Amino acid sequence: MNKRDGKKATQQQINNGADKLSIAEGIPYAEDADVLSTLKLSLADRVANYLREAIFMGKIAPGEQLREVPLSKMLGVSRGPIREALNKLEREGLVTIPRNGRTIVARLTREDFDEVYSLRLGLERVAMQYTIRNATPDELDEMQRLVDLMIERVNEGISEKEAADLDLQFHDVLYQASHHKRLQSVWSDLRPQIYIFLLSRNVADSDFRIQLDRHQEIVNVIRAKDVERAMTEIETHLQVAYTRILKTYEFDGA
Repeated sequence: MNKRDGKKATQQQINNGADKLSIAEGIPYAEDADVLSTLKLSLADRVANYLREAIFMGKIAPGEQLREVPLSKMLGVSRGPIREALNKLEREGLVTIPRNGRTIVARLTREDFDEVYSLRLGLERVAMQYTIRNATPDELDEMQRLVDLMIERVNEGISEKEAADLDLQFHDVLYQASHHKRLQSVWSDLRPQIYIFLLSRNVADSDFRIQLDRHQEIVNVIRAKDVERAMTEIETHLQVAYTRILKTYEFDGA
């Protein structure tokens, strides 16, 4: 089955509720579905993960409707967890639920992109300040490990998905190291939209390596506890990312 056929099949399954699927299938941050059993996720979280991954991979296209009854039949769960999962995806900006009650996969526009990245810049400036103050040696070591892994994988040949995964894993640790719970919560809701934009990057572009190298500079300024330089570094890092995505992402209505 080619990629286009896979997208069509998934959407047809959602529309008619046929061919019950495991909701552990396609978990976006765990390649092995068996890992799911150890994560102690709620049923609604598992449904949200399944749908989120389908949206990320284009198996459910922007503008498509997600209906509770077919999803309930397809995934073999009651409508309660389906509804809870859809509400979670709405908070993340991946779906919209207008007054008519229909749940539609969001069409991300240039305005959405500008809002997401302006908010991200504000969040990461705060995250850098708190991380410089609160990061543990183990958290700094984990950030360094991810930087080294990113560079290693780029040299070996990395896919757009793996690059996006590693990029956001690095920033996950940055927020974790801030030890600022409310900041982490806002990041968690914004993260899925950022992930969609990151998937559009061209990892074959020679400038992509330069962008990855900036992650090393972020680690360096945190270790040095240089707040002023940290503000400059994170702003430059995100401005480069913003400019690159503008060149590659196909905005709705553009």
